[in-house]
Amino acid sequence: MTLSTGPIELVEVSPRDGLQNEKEILSTADKLALIARATAAGARRIEVASFVNPRLVPQMADAEAVIDGLPRGNGVTHIGLVLNARGAERALQTAVDELGIVVAASDSFAQRNQGMTRDESLAMAERVLARAQGAGRRAQVTIAVAFGCPFEGRVDPGMVVAMARRLAAAGPVEIALADTIGIGRPAEVEALVQKTVEAVRPLPVRVHFHDTRGMGVANAWAAVNAGAVTVDASIGGTGGCPFAPGAAGNVASEDVAYAFGGRIAADVDALIDGAMWLNGKLKRDRTSAMVRAALSARGEA
Repeated sequence: MTLSTGPIELVEVSPRDGLQNEKEILSTADKLALIARATAAGARRIEVASFVNPRLVPQMADAEAVIDGLPRGNGVTHIGLVLNARGAERALQTAVDELGIVVAASDSFAQRNQGMTRDESLAMAERVLARAQGAGRRAQVTIAVAFGCPFEGRVDPGMVVAMARRLAAAGPVEIALADTIGIGRPAEVEALVQKTVEAVRPLPVRVHFHDTRGMGVANAWAAVNAGAVTVDASIGGTGGCPFAPGAAGNVASEDVAYAFGGRIAADVDALIDGAMWLNGKLKRDRTSAMVRAALSARGEA
């Protein structure tokens, strides 16, 4: 398959997936400032909150307050992640634009992440999709650990495609494949994404990569080569999963935007500035490839 030349959508996930595993918990005001920075850098879909148990993920305890503080009518779609029906009901009580539902490609991860089996997570997603549609909200589904599970190892690609096909029949706005622990290789990514695209067409396919083994940008490129049209990324490569041991940060937004050039409508310099700002807020010193290049150019590396 030949790489298309059309635009690629970037979904900024730093306010949710980025912050959920950080030791430093940002204030609601700082989260809103991060979302504003992402918006100013060109993001038009942003994952802003997660409606999960605040005792398990205290970094997301202020989900409702974040949604309440967001600007409206600026052309940005704000996404709230939900893991179950209870989270979906919380989300639907807010003005969040889109629900991001998660299912798991392995029973072990589903049990740790959601307290249910893989099949139960699929059934839950179908019910939540119907509930969201009835409420007039957009909703999409991500298949977590689609390329490998931290507890079970290899995940059968055929089973992932079958899950995607079943979920597509329930009417989400897109299907996403997540490499939750950053274990995928470009050839594997290209093969699974291509099969998924064929299985769920005409629904668009989104991808979500972690950079655990330095393959994030290469995997994003391979996924687009196979027909994915949307890529998740996080300012500064911020991220990790509290339920997936060893999951490093997400692929960095500034690195993905640079790699795809004008095909992603983003201000790379603004993303780099955002990454440096976020480092200060989180009291850490994480550097993506583009941040290292910027620091080197300034003589600070």
